[in-house]
Amino acid sequence: MSSRARTIFFLISAAGLAAVFAWGFRDAPPLGDYRGPYGDVVTQVAGYERHATDVVNAINYDYRGFDTLGEEFIFFASVLGVLLLFRPQKEKENEAKNDSKEQEHLEEELPVSDTLRVSMQLMVVIMIVFGVYIAAHGQLTPGGGFQGGVILASAPLVVYLSGNAETFERIVSSPLIKLAESGGAAGYAIVGAAALFFGAHFLTNIIPLGMTGDLFSSGTIAVISALVGLEVTGGFVLLMKTYLQEIIVAHGEKK
Repeated sequence: MSSRARTIFFLISAAGLAAVFAWGFRDAPPLGDYRGPYGDVVTQVAGYERHATDVVNAINYDYRGFDTLGEEFIFFASVLGVLLLFRPQKEKENEAKNDSKEQEHLEEELPVSDTLRVSMQLMVVIMIVFGVYIAAHGQLTPGGGFQGGVILASAPLVVYLSGNAETFERIVSSPLIKLAESGGAAGYAIVGAAALFFGAHFLTNIIPLGMTGDLFSSGTIAVISALVGLEVTGGFVLLMKTYLQEIIVAHGEKK
């Protein structure tokens, strides 16, 4: 297809997409006009029913916790798919054995000053503390396991960008990363199934709710949020490791 034909095809597609958007926004409510009665009801009852001051997490991990469980395993399956697609092949076993040497060479090519290296290491500590806080306080403040997990998963990347490729390799190769990824996903399902042994419905909140506003409150909401944080952290770290290894191998093949 010529460049002119691609341009014409793009313009026609863009015009069609713009028409669909215009048609969709024609009957959209004004900004600030909320038309969700379900949200109004949950906002009013979540505090005393679930002892959670963050209604969003009360919805995600309790009122519609089964939907979130499905989303959790979609992410788990996606990470597993990437690991299977990029798994080492037999003909690349020799290249895999030289990964450590490639790591050292790559580290030498990272022009990082001592000042930047130290400041980024301090940033890693701040990110870990902040990520744990966000994941552990999801039932009280905006945040939760998804957000906290992404922050925690970014910490090893900062380690790598600071020039410590060897330290990064040790972190991402730890068996604890895979345990966090698989254990977090399995833990979510186990918490849901535990309710069945008490004669309740799947994912029913069976843990004492505690005092509203305290860290150990909201029952299973806080537990599930922490488990989601583990799964998201492990999943994103495994993705980073896999993609960076592909970059390193490609870097070595160009030489």
